[in-house]
Amino acid sequence: MGGAPGPSWWSDAVFYQVYVRSFADSDADGVGDLEGLRSRLGYLELLGVDALWLTPFYRSPMADHGYDVADPRDVDPMFGTLRDFDELLAEAHRRGIRVTVDVVPNHTSNQHAWFKSAMAAAPGSPERERYVFRDGRGPDGAEPPNNWVSVFGGPAWTRVPDGQWYLHLFAPQQPDLNWADAEVRYDLERTLRFWLDRGVDGFRVDVAHGMAKPAGLPDMDRRLAGSDGEQHGEPYDPRFDDDGVHDVHRMIRKVLDEYPDTMAVGEIWVRDEERLARYLRPDELHLAFNFRLVLTHFDADALRTAIERSLAVPRAAGAPATWTLSNHDVWRTVSRYGGGATGVRRARAMALVELALPGAVYLYNGEELGLPNADLPVEALTDPRARTQGPEYGRDAERVPMPWEGALPPFGFSRNPRTWLPMPPDWAELTVERQLEDPDSTLSLYRRAVELRRTHPAFRAGDELEWYGAPAGCFAFRRGRGGLICAVNTSASSIALPPGEILLSSSPLEQRRLPPDSAAWLV
Repeated sequence: MGGAPGPSWWSDAVFYQVYVRSFADSDADGVGDLEGLRSRLGYLELLGVDALWLTPFYRSPMADHGYDVADPRDVDPMFGTLRDFDELLAEAHRRGIRVTVDVVPNHTSNQHAWFKSAMAAAPGSPERERYVFRDGRGPDGAEPPNNWVSVFGGPAWTRVPDGQWYLHLFAPQQPDLNWADAEVRYDLERTLRFWLDRGVDGFRVDVAHGMAKPAGLPDMDRRLAGSDGEQHGEPYDPRFDDDGVHDVHRMIRKVLDEYPDTMAVGEIWVRDEERLARYLRPDELHLAFNFRLVLTHFDADALRTAIERSLAVPRAAGAPATWTLSNHDVWRTVSRYGGGATGVRRARAMALVELALPGAVYLYNGEELGLPNADLPVEALTDPRARTQGPEYGRDAERVPMPWEGALPPFGFSRNPRTWLPMPPDWAELTVERQLEDPDSTLSLYRRAVELRRTHPAFRAGDELEWYGAPAGCFAFRRGRGGLICAVNTSASSIALPPGEILLSSSPLEQRRLPPDSAAWLV
């Protein structure tokens, strides 16, 4: 009685990101939905994940596939009803799976009731104060208020008929909210409580480094932005990571603290470790995505540096680390690591690296199947980035629906052959059905790795990493005293493994030698 509290459930959880429109379709409209997801919960239980992260399923005109929210406290009919959500949540909890959902506090849809009211109101009105409206520059106000660019390309400002401009760091259909406005802050609190009262276990905060804007909205250094509008390098970018954002996260945390065992993780594209650590202070976020592994190529030295730097941030803040290799916004790992058989081998190796590390892990649906990016025809692309910046910037290739069973598209995802994105016929070898029957499949590798992570005592030996001496192009680390050893070979030659019992390897071993592009676990 009264001992020190144990670690929170999220501190080493395996989360599974469900891109809802691409997971499972129950009503044959070609788009995934909540009831489709509920029907596949048995698969997620079999995979062994601890929690889900659901992408937005709220009312939306879908200009950015749901990240343009028109009503954050209702379900879009495309995805079902509130009753469907409640039934999904109850069924997941019965299976021991927690459920977290996205919140999108940086912006709303331009079809949100607030923005419609702002467009109908006069400059300086309370309705416009909920957003970032400004007069333009130049003699007739015909130039944008500053030189900020949108993450989706082009100016971050759109002019309205009365001559003012509104800010949108993303698509024009996603006007930024003004977090200096008390009503904006109250509305997010209302949204958080709405879903917490229904029983959700936490939130993923979209663009968690956004929201706050610096006084005066100073011009940005355009050298910071590539053609995609995203920050490159680490100089000051006034669009993101303003100090005022931490007031928003303290408000979120204050609400969550009223609901025991709930948490929040932030999507934070901040490369400065000291500034990133601020989001993990005790009164702010519980977890923060660190995207260094996503941004690191398959090279032992670069990966070791990325791991060490990624661990330094949560360690400085006294919080768990958070690992991910893919999501709905970045290329799938198989394609990022070279594609084809090489990409598959490297992706399998990195799965063992990620799942060996201390902290929380986020998997993206289809990652466990070894799915590559899909090669889509230009006319099939739907992502706003593809339309504004060109097909090479689109994110549709990593969002194609899950292949479940059968030999032909839509592979059990839907009864409708016309899925919202076309499915490649050559995915017949990658379906869940085929891989469950194959002990050497990527799905079988993930299942065994997740089970060992949950059950083997080597994972409970401590969170400190001890690095071994290793040949060029390789690394090996041990977790804690006498804990799990993870060895990785990114070189072109096989290497001798360290002493120990082999638990799992991403490729077949050759007389205790680890082949190129492979990883192994030992104790």
